[in-house]
Amino acid sequence: MSIRPRRERGIPLRAVVPNTVTALALCSGLTAIRFAILENWEAAVLMVLAAAVLDGIDGRIARLVRAESRFGAELDSLSDAISFGVAPALILYLWSLETLGRFGWLVALIYALFCALRLARFNAQIDREHQPHKSAGFLTGVPAPAGAALALAPLYLWLSTEEPILHLPVIVAIWTTFIAILMISSIATFTPAIRLRRNVRFEAIAVLVVFVAALVSAPWPTLAVMAALYLFSIPFSVRSYRRIRQQRAAAAGSAGAPEPRAP
Repeated sequence: MSIRPRRERGIPLRAVVPNTVTALALCSGLTAIRFAILENWEAAVLMVLAAAVLDGIDGRIARLVRAESRFGAELDSLSDAISFGVAPALILYLWSLETLGRFGWLVALIYALFCALRLARFNAQIDREHQPHKSAGFLTGVPAPAGAALALAPLYLWLSTEEPILHLPVIVAIWTTFIAILMISSIATFTPAIRLRRNVRFEAIAVLVVFVAALVSAPWPTLAVMAALYLFSIPFSVRSYRRIRQQRAAAAGSAGAPEPRAP
């Protein structure tokens, strides 16, 4: 009696929705490149931010419908590499770095390459059981969406103030390289997933409403302030993780210490 080989199952139907959201994020990143070529800087930045929003909800949708898969993780990394690596690099190059010639292109390449390396490191550590930063509730380095938002900060300020100094290629090159280094660094950064206590949820809703109102009425100054707040939070995240690591080391030392003998 011959046994028919079992067919490999494809992507389940419930995984279509989160993967579609990820594909939309990828399309947003590619559209940002198109707007940058047309020198429509506002639309280009908005497309990158739209990709960041879609990237933030596709994983939650996948967990909600129990559709997490290796395919979705690989598609998400590909989308992040385009939307938060290639797109911001080309936007900054066409906006300012192009006047530096080969050096400006080198800076754009460094940013895109470091973003890809950051994503590759993240994928390589998915199956690792021992991840000190993740187990403590932190991320390793600046994540790709936050890195893209930080890299575009000079463009936010320029769109709101039109200050010529913000458009200087040397300043943009130094800033872009600095953000690229933060992405591949091993420093601990706060995770965006925050659990609020019940007694502060109303205040959190009020803060969110104020933020959305500020984002609608004055988007570029609001984005610049948010980028500055995130950047200033990095020293606090490093100190917080160092304190947690010291507490774990002290707990491990006390647990492994031999018990005193009875007289």
